[in-house]
Amino acid sequence: MIDRRKFFKRAGRALAAGTSLTVGYGFWEASQIRIRRETVSVPHLPPAFVRKTVAILADLHHGSLVGLSFIRDAVRIANSLNPDLFALVGDFAHKGHQSPERLPACLDALAELRAPLGVFAVPGNHDLHRDGQVYRDAIAATPLIDLTNKNRPVEIDGQRLWLAGVDDLFCGKPNLTKALTGVPDQSAVVLLCHNPDLAEDRPDLRVGLMLSGHLHGGQLYFPGFGALWLPSKYGQKYIRGLVQGPASRVYISRGLGEAGIPLRLNSPPEINLLTLVSDTSRTL
Repeated sequence: MIDRRKFFKRAGRALAAGTSLTVGYGFWEASQIRIRRETVSVPHLPPAFVRKTVAILADLHHGSLVGLSFIRDAVRIANSLNPDLFALVGDFAHKGHQSPERLPACLDALAELRAPLGVFAVPGNHDLHRDGQVYRDAIAATPLIDLTNKNRPVEIDGQRLWLAGVDDLFCGKPNLTKALTGVPDQSAVVLLCHNPDLAEDRPDLRVGLMLSGHLHGGQLYFPGFGALWLPSKYGQKYIRGLVQGPASRVYISRGLGEAGIPLRLNSPPEINLLTLVSDTSRTL
């Protein structure tokens, strides 16, 4: 029979071993970029854009936990998917207000992305040092197309898909009215917004599909329990994947980087490749 002292010593060793294995796996998972493919419907999508693809890169968090080599690997993998356009939905630099030099470095690496219809971006809450001036200056020095509170149509055979974007919900000044100014009624609209809570706070039927990140899929996700922490007023609703909001569908990427600790658990980093279809092929 094992005495109490030996029992607790062995239990402590088992707990330490289990914790070590979990942490080791979390380090490994954080380095394993996955490709997540989905088919998503967009209201009023013109025939020329049916089966066109959009790749989402979110939450790179370049900094002490996420180096430029990882970001360059992500760019290489993303380019190999040959998407028709890229949507970059913010948090490029981790705590950019503390180390503003990280943001230009990350955007320079992302400038190597190539897509025939363009590479579009909006900032996240970590990118808005000096009221967003660092972000604006850095992205202006690249070929990336900033969509902060603005829109731009992309055209194929005279048919248009409208790309719009807004500033970050927490730290910026999102203006959805301005972002959609000039967009004709009954248009196909894809909105880039870092924080998916915007879909609940400011619903707009003109937006057919919103692309977001911000929640990292929970980053540390425990089946049967959920994520330990989510920066959302709406709990687990917008944790990842395709979700129906009050007015629009929202696709939330688990993102690529990490915040706080260099671990992911049951929420691997991902690049999302969305194939667009019309309402008649709706998947949600």
